[in-house]
Amino acid sequence: MSCKTPAARRPLRYALLLAALAALLGAAAVAGLALGSVRIPATHVLDIVTGAAGPGPYRTIVLDVRLPRVLLGAVVGAGLAVIGTVLQALVRNQLADPFLLGVSSGASVGAVGVIVLGIGAGAGLATTVTIPLAAFAGALGSLVLVYGLARGGGAMTTGRLVLAGVAVSYILSALTSLMMVTSARADHLKETLYWTLGGLGSARWDMLALPATVLAVGTALLITLARPLDLLLVGEEGATVLGLDTGRFRAAVFVLASLLTGVLVAFSGAIGFVGLMVPHAARMAVGAGHRRLLPVAALGGAVFLVLADLAARTVAAPQDIPVGVLTALTGGPFFLWMLRRRPEGGGTEGAPA
Repeated sequence: MSCKTPAARRPLRYALLLAALAALLGAAAVAGLALGSVRIPATHVLDIVTGAAGPGPYRTIVLDVRLPRVLLGAVVGAGLAVIGTVLQALVRNQLADPFLLGVSSGASVGAVGVIVLGIGAGAGLATTVTIPLAAFAGALGSLVLVYGLARGGGAMTTGRLVLAGVAVSYILSALTSLMMVTSARADHLKETLYWTLGGLGSARWDMLALPATVLAVGTALLITLARPLDLLLVGEEGATVLGLDTGRFRAAVFVLASLLTGVLVAFSGAIGFVGLMVPHAARMAVGAGHRRLLPVAALGGAVFLVLADLAARTVAAPQDIPVGVLTALTGGPFFLWMLRRRPEGGGTEGAPA
């Protein structure tokens, strides 16, 4: 019998990894539907989801309360992981993340501004139109500002990128707080606090269509751009020699990343560090090639945020902790570890084979 070569075994291992992540996501989803302030047997959860169970109080809890929340968590987690993966390629730095680069804070400023000003509220368009558009504009503006500050006055290094991102994020967070405390309506404070902490507690069925569609289309488009993303890993000059217009390509993908971030933040608030941790783990599993990396990062991000939200609902039950608090508690130490082990100016690890 002939043994398969490592190259021949690689697609099989990749398929098995995707299958394992999909199975883990399914198990995490079932756990998210079963556990909480009211515990429901997993077998009963499956009966409810498949329609085998009749009407009852558990059916309402599973289908109307928990299932939209689990699905929104999977969509947001997948999206943040994909965005983090792409941003790390665009700036050639594994410390890049929508939250750390101020993109999420910019999106929050746009969303909170729409809430405070009441734009589109009278026509019922705030949730579906005006908030996502304002969040997109805020995300794009903050990303352009951070990138310009990091490149201005010299070569862009890890230190410059992180400092620019942190500075812009603090300024935008202060602007969000200013809008909250100066709002004419007291109820705005509670409503906008949701955006600053990040959470999935307000998930409803009518909130899923837009982020799920944008995620599916955006991820598919980014997978088709896997080769130019890979070319960026060899450096600016190398990518240009190989025929890539790096300036135009970066600008286009920055806009796409901002659109994805804006839509996700509009429905979940600013949830940090998912886009930092998950791409790093995915890259360790499958390498730096984006055609293989992006699907793994998406599934890994979905699993991570569904489990994180489950922990947020159960750790201090019946108190519901915003999931953004838990991701910050885990992501902060991870960021410090990454910052300590990477040399100044270090970029994304090697180009794909």
